[in-house]
Amino acid sequence: MTLTGDELVRIAMTNPLNAEISRRLPALGLSQCMLTAGCLFQAVWNCQSEQSPGWGVKDYDVFYFDDDLSWEAENEVIQAAQRLFQDLEANIEIKNQARVHLWYNQRFGGAYPQLQSAKDGIDRYLIAGTCIGLNIVTGELYAPNGLADTQSGLLRINPKNPKPALFEQKAKSYQARWPWLKIIEPHPL
Repeated sequence: MTLTGDELVRIAMTNPLNAEISRRLPALGLSQCMLTAGCLFQAVWNCQSEQSPGWGVKDYDVFYFDDDLSWEAENEVIQAAQRLFQDLEANIEIKNQARVHLWYNQRFGGAYPQLQSAKDGIDRYLIAGTCIGLNIVTGELYAPNGLADTQSGLLRINPKNPKPALFEQKAKSYQARWPWLKIIEPHPL
């Protein structure tokens, strides 16, 4: 059976934290608000590994896009989210994708382009098959590279963000939790 967007969302929402975060997020009124990353695709891997849906999920990433590039504006959103989710036992990371270029070099090294949307941030994940986000308002699943790698457990470098050392670190972290995942070594640049 081929993994569809609807099936991925159904599997991801079996994780009660995903379901509750998705239910509450609209209250923040964020533009382009997307639940994204591991909390979505790792639910599929957990289903395939017969683990509980939230097993191994380190954090729950939320992307949004706001033209206000000030730290103060983003921090206000972070504080509002902390109040909204204070009763949940989850590490919820909320990031304004309009600001990533301001801090990326200091945190990860290397230049990072100024993004134009929350989807642009998802497009730049290190591993192609993990570029997945769920628009909380519309319910649209965004998966620019499709879902075949996610379903098959293939970890390949994302050509839109070719950083071999960071890719290898991330891929090995996933493989340590889900040993059946297969790392596709990147071709030399």
